Amino acid sequence: MAPRRRSPARKTATVPRRVESPRLAPALDTESQAWLDALRGAGASRDDAVERLHGLLLRAARFEVNRRRRTMPSLRGGDLDDIAHEAAADALLSVLRRLDDFRGESRFTTWAYKFALLEAAVKLRRRAWQGREVPIEPESWEAFTDRERAPDETAAQAELLAAVADGMREALTPHQRRVMSALALNGVPIDVLAERLGTTRGALYKTLHDARRKLREHLARGGFDLTEVA
Repeated sequence: MAPRRRSPARKTATVPRRVESPRLAPALDTESQAWLDALRGAGASRDDAVERLHGLLLRAARFEVNRRRRTMPSLRGGDLDDIAHEAAADALLSVLRRLDDFRGESRFTTWAYKFALLEAAVKLRRRAWQGREVPIEPESWEAFTDRERAPDETAAQAELLAAVADGMREALTPHQRRVMSALALNGVPIDVLAERLGTTRGALYKTLHDARRKLREHLARGGFDLTEVA
């Protein structure tokens, strides 16, 4: 018997891969480049740049403190100025640590300004909660009831709130329940809670996300309409 001949291997066409060109960072404006050069330098020129940057951040922090002062009538002028100085000092350290993160999508001064605004807001929230106990459970579930609804809607809402309360007790861990109660129900600022619990904002966001998922699953098993749950 004659040996069988192997059919020639098929040749497949090679499709050239499209190579994406790297996205180029926007060119820095002259002023921003000058700031970076000075802050990365040494000697008197760097010291001068750091001092000017601190002045910019202090103005930003004072602006944010004054903007929010009406919401904190218990704080006096000296307290507010202390908060502004603390915010500016911490913002300065953050900016200097993250110089390599600046990509030139805005002016350097605009980018740095935001650090001071954030620090001032965080410190004001922390001061507002200083000495206050972080609530673990909502003070009253009745606070979440809309009294202007029709009687049948009010009854349905009360049933849903009862299911939420049961779900928080049964489906969540004590830590998840505490975090969700504080952040979602009692309005505790996340940076305040992070400081009290000795953790980070990211970890609390993760805990809150997991708690919401578990609670939704619990309500779904009970046949509730999840669109009514925030």
